[in-house]
Amino acid sequence: MTWIDIAWPVMSGISLTLGLIYLLIWVRQRSQPAMLAFAMAAGSVSAIAIFELVLMHAQTPRDYAAVLRWGHVPVTLAIISLVAFVLLHFRAGPAWLGWTACGVRLACMLPGLITGGSLRFNDIQALQFVDIAGARVPTPVGTPNPVVFAVEFADALLLLFLAGTILQVFRRGGNARQRRRVVLVCGSMMLFIVGGSGWATFIAFGILHAPFVVVVPFLAVVLVMAYDLGDSVVRATRLEVELRDNETRLRGTEERLQLTADAVGMGLWTWDLRTGEQWFTDTGGALLGLGEDARLDYAAFLERVHPDDRDVLLDAVDGAVQRGAGRFECEYRVVLPDGSVRWIAATGRIGDAEGETPVMRGVVIDITERRQAEERFRLVVERSPTAMLMVDARGCIALANAQAAGLFGYAREEMLGRDLEMLVAAHARAGHARYLDAFLRHPEARAMGAGREILARRKDGSEVRVEIALTPVRIGEDRMVLASVTDISERLRIEQEVATQRDELAHLSRISLLGELSASLAHELNQPLTAILSNAQAALRFLDRDQPDLVEVRDSLLHIVENDKRAGEVIRRLRAMLRKEQSDQQPLLVNEVVHDVLRLVNSDLVNRNVSTVLDLAPVLPFVLGDRVQLQQVLMNLIVNACDAMARLPGRERVVTVRTRFDEDARQVHVTVGDVGSGIPEDDIERIFTPFVTTKPQGMGLGLAVCRTILHAHRGTLRAVNTSPGATLVVALPVMDGA
Repeated sequence: MTWIDIAWPVMSGISLTLGLIYLLIWVRQRSQPAMLAFAMAAGSVSAIAIFELVLMHAQTPRDYAAVLRWGHVPVTLAIISLVAFVLLHFRAGPAWLGWTACGVRLACMLPGLITGGSLRFNDIQALQFVDIAGARVPTPVGTPNPVVFAVEFADALLLLFLAGTILQVFRRGGNARQRRRVVLVCGSMMLFIVGGSGWATFIAFGILHAPFVVVVPFLAVVLVMAYDLGDSVVRATRLEVELRDNETRLRGTEERLQLTADAVGMGLWTWDLRTGEQWFTDTGGALLGLGEDARLDYAAFLERVHPDDRDVLLDAVDGAVQRGAGRFECEYRVVLPDGSVRWIAATGRIGDAEGETPVMRGVVIDITERRQAEERFRLVVERSPTAMLMVDARGCIALANAQAAGLFGYAREEMLGRDLEMLVAAHARAGHARYLDAFLRHPEARAMGAGREILARRKDGSEVRVEIALTPVRIGEDRMVLASVTDISERLRIEQEVATQRDELAHLSRISLLGELSASLAHELNQPLTAILSNAQAALRFLDRDQPDLVEVRDSLLHIVENDKRAGEVIRRLRAMLRKEQSDQQPLLVNEVVHDVLRLVNSDLVNRNVSTVLDLAPVLPFVLGDRVQLQQVLMNLIVNACDAMARLPGRERVVTVRTRFDEDARQVHVTVGDVGSGIPEDDIERIFTPFVTTKPQGMGLGLAVCRTILHAHRGTLRAVNTSPGATLVVALPVMDGA
């Protein structure tokens, strides 16, 4: 007997013992299939040791070839077990690579078993005996089998599989312990494959004269795997002890949890899905109207659910149990023994109780008050005289009252669940989507269409102008938007009529004002007409001479043309003031409007012996306005300033016209000031009221019309007393982009 006869049975016994230990562990814990894979691998290594021991006692090439051929069976089983162990233990690795490698090795091994060949040799021609530490062992000499290259390919696939497993575990972000384990186990397997496969190949090709010995590296791998599994078993035992300690603490925690749930009116429940029995805490049983025994079966529970809500409840249960959602959520009504109805919100989750019995645990809470508040809210919306729509965060209509249905021409059922964009005119949908998105990002109650006309679309395709006010509403965890929609078509029509009447009143005021200036206008026209007549008579005299003076005649004709143009300009300005047209707002320079007005009232200022002081800003931005209407405003203010100084001596009558740009307010200011007696403090605002006047023969419409015109231009008009006199201040907004 040599040392080989002792070492190899010991290695076989160690492997077999480890395999049996972990096989028993797997029998006790069927949820650990990696234990079974290890037991198979250890048993295969035990068989390999026996085959190698027999191989070392072979005396003829034929016996050696037979033992070597059947010895590949436990080697292949060991490799398959190792692949299964890695996949089951680490839950990682490219499985297709591992199983492909196993399949290639099986495909190479099976033909040899049938035909009598082996994976390494076509035939073994002789045995050479070598001495290893006093033991005489045979080494084969024969022809290599070309199948060995396929075996090497399978081993390369195994190396890739193990490397991929290590890489996946590292990428998965596991803890340091898990990374060390995968490197230790898979790394030892890779060393075995490289060493064992290379050793066998060198022997097959005659490079190395040594016995086939793979059990030693195989046993090293098994010991590494046993160490890793043993560490897991020790940790599991430690965890079991900790869980037992925690169980006691959990019982106390459950009691405190139940007390807390009872304090907030929340009931706990458990439902055994196998038997259908349900159990509730005292609070939960009270919510359902149960007595002291807070247990009932599923059928009895359904009897307490309101008939209209049973289908909803059954669908929620089916989603949690049958469709695999695992989570149960539902709101339903229960009918109590006294006939009253209570709203219940229930949530739960499926888990396993002791003995692996599937159960569902959860909580119930009374939401009757919330549901009643929602119902009152729905009634308020329904009975509102305004069209109301409730829209969810996706822009879909969740609620519409009868007024909304009547406004848009839809039945309410047609609107629910549809996108709100169907109620918006096609050309306005892009802008509407941006408004709604901006509102949801910063929800606050505000008008969505302030300052612009929003066109809505009815079912028949017609369009209607509406105004929308948005209010954020939160219902449970859902963000909603309550939209109040008002048809403003009639209001716009009335506003148009008011604007028309305002324009007519302004026109009447202009005619009245021009009537007051008729003497000055007559003077303005009389001067050029008199000049035309004088120049025409002079031209006739020059022509009546014996030798007509054509040069003088030409000069007279030129004077006639100039005076005609002057008279035409006066008439043009007069016609512009008298013309009744729609307001035409265009970019204007206020200084030009001031000069136009001063040219028009120049003769009146001369007749009244009033001097003018101009203090105009050299550069002003454009304003948007109607030239004729703004001329009317300034003309009225200048005439009023002249009237305020009627009792002063002629040399003291001064009207000051100023223009300025207010950068902070983005406005152009025009002020008209006089040096009269000022305005009584009580009348500072009254003078802008229609038919209120301080002049004996005034109509009381001038300043009222002026303020109305400026309001239409988004401007203002105010009066302030100065020392001496008073000043009227016109403020006009600067045109956008000016």
